[in-house]
Amino acid sequence: MSTNHPDAVPGPPADPHYGAPGPSRGASNPSWLGQVRATNYHPAPGYSNGPFSGMMPPAPARQGTSAGVLGLVIGGGVLAFFSLFLVLPFLLANTGSTGFIIGFVASLIPLAAVLLAVHVIDRWEPEPRRLLLFAFTWGAAVSIAVTLLIQPFFALMFPYSGEADFQAFMATVQAPVVEEFAKSLGLLLLLLLARKHFDGPVDGVVFAFTVAGGFAFTENILYFGRAIAESSSPGPDLVQMFFLRGVMSPFAHAIFTATTGLIMGLAARRWHGGVSVGAFFVGLIPAMFLHNRWNSMGQGFLVDYLLIQIPIFLLAVSCIFLLRVAENRLTRQRLLEYCAAGWFTITEVNMLATARGRREAIRWANSYHRGPHMKSLVKAATQLAFTRQRILSGRDITAHQADELQQLQHIVALRAAVVG
Repeated sequence: MSTNHPDAVPGPPADPHYGAPGPSRGASNPSWLGQVRATNYHPAPGYSNGPFSGMMPPAPARQGTSAGVLGLVIGGGVLAFFSLFLVLPFLLANTGSTGFIIGFVASLIPLAAVLLAVHVIDRWEPEPRRLLLFAFTWGAAVSIAVTLLIQPFFALMFPYSGEADFQAFMATVQAPVVEEFAKSLGLLLLLLLARKHFDGPVDGVVFAFTVAGGFAFTENILYFGRAIAESSSPGPDLVQMFFLRGVMSPFAHAIFTATTGLIMGLAARRWHGGVSVGAFFVGLIPAMFLHNRWNSMGQGFLVDYLLIQIPIFLLAVSCIFLLRVAENRLTRQRLLEYCAAGWFTITEVNMLATARGRREAIRWANSYHRGPHMKSLVKAATQLAFTRQRILSGRDITAHQADELQQLQHIVALRAAVVG
């Protein structure tokens, strides 16, 4: 960060929607993640070049939760509560109290792996915790309840001739279709009611991993607990089941649902209600297909796992890595446009828009006991960059420009607090 005295920090814009010339429109697309149509390009707001008055602009008042997000969180909590009246008796009936307790504890381990992955993916631009909590409870309770309610009617559609045929149908058709639909309903609600926070493929993957992690957590309780309740040798059977689901495939559900979240996130870049709903149904296709392929592995399980499932996992990791790289480049490009308008220096952009720069900046700030301020500044700068991306995407321009001005004022205050 610049070590200038706070009085040298530029003040708030005199004419908020008059910007200094920014990068050329052709240079405004740093990656495929943040493509901008030329007709949607707006210069970043400018600032007054006069000496700073020393009167620090007040940080913007904390914005209240939007009605859509509030309704989503409250409604999701109510649905999750009532879902437990169906889900808990179902689990206890299949596992018994001992199996349920052991299964619950054992299921925490693969859940921790998925949530750690969510933290790593979401670290650049963290999603609100209340929305992540909604996503988890939707997966762990509501989507399970939806599955339990739908699958009996779905099963009636299949005229099976024997128990083996019926079990094969339930595993390879019913489970992929019903479970992916139930999980992804939560993603659709997030996209429709919290679109400010679900505006790209990384957001879609983060929410999908969280929903799927919750679903797998409850499903693992069932499988682990049933391995104890229905077995004459519960110890070895539990170990075998845990190795299969907790070691070999903790991310299976996450990867299935992430394909839906990815496609919905790409659609969110070009916001339109019909397009987003259409993306929901399109995104279900690869999720159901991958789920079907996993459940269809039989006698040649190990060969399929090594030759198909591991490459799919590695491909998913590669895609997530590329998404993170593209997100970093997008952040840098948008902050460079504020740099051209006078809000940041190029040194500050390099610190705020690169992982290495952030680490060094926070380390420096910690040495002066200003680490929390620097962390807030890093987070605020990232949010500002993505607010600008929403403006350039042509969605809700007026509302996002108002957010932009508040965020710029907040950044000025944070910047002054950091440099002391």
